[in-house]
Amino acid sequence: MKKKYTVVGIGEVLWDLLPNGKILGGAPVNFVYHAAQLGADGVAISSVGNDELGREIVDSVNEKGIVNCISFNNHPTGTVGVTLIGGKPDYTIYENVAWDFIELTPESFSILQQADAICFGTLAQRNNVSHQAIMSALKLVPEKCLRVYDINLRQKFYSRSLVEDSLAVSNVFKINDDEISLFNHLFEISGNEVEICQLIIDAYSLEYLALTKGEKGSYLFHDNEISYMQTPVVDVEDTIGAGDSFTAALVMGILNNLPLKEIHRKAVEISAFVCTQKGATPGLPKKLRS
Repeated sequence: MKKKYTVVGIGEVLWDLLPNGKILGGAPVNFVYHAAQLGADGVAISSVGNDELGREIVDSVNEKGIVNCISFNNHPTGTVGVTLIGGKPDYTIYENVAWDFIELTPESFSILQQADAICFGTLAQRNNVSHQAIMSALKLVPEKCLRVYDINLRQKFYSRSLVEDSLAVSNVFKINDDEISLFNHLFEISGNEVEICQLIIDAYSLEYLALTKGEKGSYLFHDNEISYMQTPVVDVEDTIGAGDSFTAALVMGILNNLPLKEIHRKAVEISAFVCTQKGATPGLPKKLRS
């Protein structure tokens, strides 16, 4: 029987306001939702407002089978305006919302001390309160815990120092092709994508690096092994949450000690399926869960 892993996502939780209604969102919650579907105890650490939208988020998280470590505060619950252009989302992210002021709950302290993996990004660190909460959480996890930095660059909410600090405490890194261009600009480095990924791995002693390129395929790097896979051609509904599902499959594959190619194949299949569905958190078919 497989071990039941504890997989934590810490950061933004919010409502994606799509043209046809609101859908639960935020990369850390999307990530743990998919990790839970793949057999983990998925744990969400974030904050919502003491308002109707916040209570609806907590209800939705509970309904999705995610362990809820979400605190309430007096700031409004986070929302993001989403416009779809050819299935690709364009985001308007509002500031001074509840997830900018994350507090670790008493329950989250004990869960973090037994976590097998924790995933975080850059966006939720735009405010120093949440930045400090995330850094505190990363100090609480066991030494063998996977510390996954999904860079998740949005609008103006990042800086070189923030990215450097996050990479310094990580052992798994995920970046997409748009973000690697911004990374090159921030760090003033040159070379092709594979060379740049190798430079990042060496500079920060990373165990794994994932580079996703949408319909142009993806790379996984581990030790001296590089896996490249093409993206399946599917009918795209939208691409919201596809990267988060890729990261979840990557993490679960690493925890289950699968070969790199097998990890990669599963991550590609799951993220491609999510693209065929509305929103970030569709139910996965049984064949993709096993």
